[in-house]
Amino acid sequence: MTRGGVQKDRSEGSERKCIATGETEPKQGLIRFVVGPEGQVVPDVMGKLPGRGVYVASSRAALETAVKKKLFARGFKSQVQVSAGLAGEVEDQVVRRLVGLISLARKSGDAVAGYEKVKDWLAKEQARVLIQASDGSGRGKSKLSTPYKGKFIGCLMADELGMAFGRQTVIHAALASGGLSKRVVDEAQRLQGLRETVGGSGRTEG
Repeated sequence: MTRGGVQKDRSEGSERKCIATGETEPKQGLIRFVVGPEGQVVPDVMGKLPGRGVYVASSRAALETAVKKKLFARGFKSQVQVSAGLAGEVEDQVVRRLVGLISLARKSGDAVAGYEKVKDWLAKEQARVLIQASDGSGRGKSKLSTPYKGKFIGCLMADELGMAFGRQTVIHAALASGGLSKRVVDEAQRLQGLRETVGGSGRTEG
């Protein structure tokens, strides 16, 4: 690892250092940034853009600290341009990424939406991940429980979750085990940090 949290693409290992917190964490819980052609800091949510990168923990507080204290310039060891709305840009990109992954799971038959379908999957133990819209009715959401040893995602809003299923809104959804479920959960954890939403593996709060 180079100083300041800068990493080269050829670097090995799955952990990186956050330039805001100074802590080393698994890459899937961090957001990578690179410098664009005009010297601007660019979020690399998918981790595929060329060039050297710096990493920031996937939390709004960490991102705002990095911007406020000009830590990107220190990390890249050069003057860079940083958008004041960088945290919001990152959140939007992570939402699109998460919605896209859930959509792919739906197309492969590994995701369903709607109260009755989700309830049926839970009863048959087909569901590995329960997804519920953060702005859905608490009473309605409390009627469904996270699968045993499964995961819960509650950081998407109804219209965002709806996009993954080609609908205007979706309150309840579920993912089967395998397939894209781990990638969906990892991406949801990043979004949860950005939105400071509390989720867990137990019964949803109602």
